[in-house]
Amino acid sequence: MDFLKFKNKKLYINNIDLKKIVKKRQTPFYLYSLDQIRKNISLVRSSFKNFNPLICYAIKANSNLDVLKELKNNNLGADVVSIGELKLALKAGISHEKIVFSGVGKTYEEIKYAIQKRILSINAESINEIEIIDKISKNLNKKTNIGIRINPDIQAKTNKKIATGNRANKFGISISEFYKIIKNKKKFNNINIYLLSVHIGSQIKDFNVYKKVLTLISKILTKLKKLNHIIDHVDLGGGMGIPYFKNEKKFNFNKFGELVDKFYKKEKIKIIFEIGRFITGNSGVLISKVIYVKKIKDRYFIILDAGMNDMARSAIYEAFHEIIPLVKNSKKFSKKVEFVGPICESSDTFGIYNDFSLLTENDYACITNCGAYGRTLSSNYNMRPFIEEIVFDKNLYKTVRLRQKIEDLI
Repeated sequence: MDFLKFKNKKLYINNIDLKKIVKKRQTPFYLYSLDQIRKNISLVRSSFKNFNPLICYAIKANSNLDVLKELKNNNLGADVVSIGELKLALKAGISHEKIVFSGVGKTYEEIKYAIQKRILSINAESINEIEIIDKISKNLNKKTNIGIRINPDIQAKTNKKIATGNRANKFGISISEFYKIIKNKKKFNNINIYLLSVHIGSQIKDFNVYKKVLTLISKILTKLKKLNHIIDHVDLGGGMGIPYFKNEKKFNFNKFGELVDKFYKKEKIKIIFEIGRFITGNSGVLISKVIYVKKIKDRYFIILDAGMNDMARSAIYEAFHEIIPLVKNSKKFSKKVEFVGPICESSDTFGIYNDFSLLTENDYACITNCGAYGRTLSSNYNMRPFIEEIVFDKNLYKTVRLRQKIEDLI
């Protein structure tokens, strides 16, 4: 987070000492910076010089209502993958005309609701789904705009658990099947296939892989013209990665923007992005207290009160976030330290560090870059309550989601 700085060995967000915030509330808790979100949106927009794409924020990354309202105030749309996310987007005030519905397993209820709400596009991922959309539209006496998500069979360099664009993945329709659908589109009287969607994965650092995607889409658009079918929108998905440690490679959004600009000049087509992590990932932190410092033969275990139920990325993806103390100590641990949570699982670990600032029990640690796939992946595992969420705006902060009570959970 750009607004997270050390001053006199104390960690500040904007001009407020985080230790002062911690004293007033129970840990762990999430904290989000709206200033950082606005800065990220500005960076994304400035990278596209010749056109104004619709940015549909991927709500699965962060579903906090106040965060979504801020995105709405910055004219973002929403990419949703469930009826719950769709209803949340509408409650946040996001226009139905700026919402796309993705996902391989949309139910009858979800499809019917999306049709009734007249959203921008239901992005279908199988012929079965297209048939259901057409059937429901007929029953409702409506003509529904849909997109078709293709599987480009392009391998992005990322964690295999978040790769979505090769033929081994469950996502999308093969290109050959897509052409068959277009050739037989007359059998679907109640849908209009007016959008082409593609998404190759998440946490992608190398913008060059998108060259393959754009080249492929250009070929498909040329082929569609020969089939007398015109596409109005191209949904390029998202997946732009962020650095989780200071020395990691950053996604070059300016270079990526140049690629998309060239594509736009050639195709002159409306473009949609489904960006999640890049907009909110570095806007959030997780503040946790040290419960115990446990010494064993080769390391110290720093046992935090935050667990994998609160922040699951490390356990699921072995994706580790940089951890920093709220107060730097001039003394350091004599051995390596491993930050772990209280959950009864060996996978409840947040990373191993050498030469870490000395911590003692009741000190605090900050797990950085938790603004995406932090709270949304949380659970009540081990009967642990969902934790508080706080939003920072300039030098003001407020609780936007209360800590869950164990009694209510029971």
